[in-house]
Amino acid sequence: MSTAPWPPGTATGIGSLPGTDPAEAAATVLGELPDLPHVPELPARGLGADILGRTAALLVDLPIEVVPSGYRVTARPGIDHRRATDLIRWDLDAVEEAVERLGTPPALLKVQAAGPWTLTSGVELPRGHKVLTDRGALREFADSLAEGLSRHVAEVRRRTGTEVVVQLDEPSLPMVLAGAIPTPSGYGTVPAVAEPEAREILATVVSAVKAATNQPVVVHCCAPNAPLRLLQQAGADAIALDVTLLRSEQLDEVGEVWDGGAVLFLGVVPSTDPGRPVSLRQAAEPALRLVDRLGFNRAFLAERAVATPTCGLAGATTSWARRAISLTRDIGKAFVEPPEGW
Repeated sequence: MSTAPWPPGTATGIGSLPGTDPAEAAATVLGELPDLPHVPELPARGLGADILGRTAALLVDLPIEVVPSGYRVTARPGIDHRRATDLIRWDLDAVEEAVERLGTPPALLKVQAAGPWTLTSGVELPRGHKVLTDRGALREFADSLAEGLSRHVAEVRRRTGTEVVVQLDEPSLPMVLAGAIPTPSGYGTVPAVAEPEAREILATVVSAVKAATNQPVVVHCCAPNAPLRLLQQAGADAIALDVTLLRSEQLDEVGEVWDGGAVLFLGVVPSTDPGRPVSLRQAAEPALRLVDRLGFNRAFLAERAVATPTCGLAGATTSWARRAISLTRDIGKAFVEPPEGW
């Protein structure tokens, strides 16, 4: 039996949506995904609104600036840092207003931020090297992220009256482990990080977030070769993944972490328009096939799965984003009450 704080049949989004209007995005998410709505991310607004910029805005005493190669640590907050923090504040304003219009706040609200490895593989030190190449800076960033997320959780809870679930996005983690992160010059790659160190750094942030929220922590990795065991061993209570990317050799690992107590956020609905009509059964098929191949009863989906799109919806058209959210919500319901013929 699941002990998750969300009800069986819950659906949610990964984070990003198309467009630039935070009020519209907040109203959509809170209206369409009532069991586990999330603070929408709108990267179409430009630098500072993407995953790295948003997360950098949460860091404590580590201001970031924009340089031609991306984001870089700087000595003091400047216009780039202020813009990123303003975008976060406007997003929370929109969510707070949408919650007020609902009358009754949702029980839970999910917020997203880059995990420590994705953050430090995408931000440069003043001399141009990636943060993750300097072990001292790496740990400083992890500690700053943990403190910043704890403060962010407190603000979201104060503004909305909801309990907060944190999702750490780690799309770059498989490349970190494989030694495939390019250097800023583009002519080489950063040396691979050993799994024990990767697990330890991630666990530092997961543990701090769990203490701040007293809720499950979700770690999301929509890249191929997501290191599912490592994520669970680092303390993730739920793991979000793109089911359509799973290879047959990963099935044992999926079964192990699922059977070991993790909730799986199953990315099944295409994050961009596939160019053809998609029925409810077609969209749910990857999840149904997964439980069948693992030998679980399909009722397992109701208790130990949350339906999501395969990844964020920032690259989708507005019409497909609406359709994807609707399909995701209906798949969650179908996990609990399968339609006839399933």
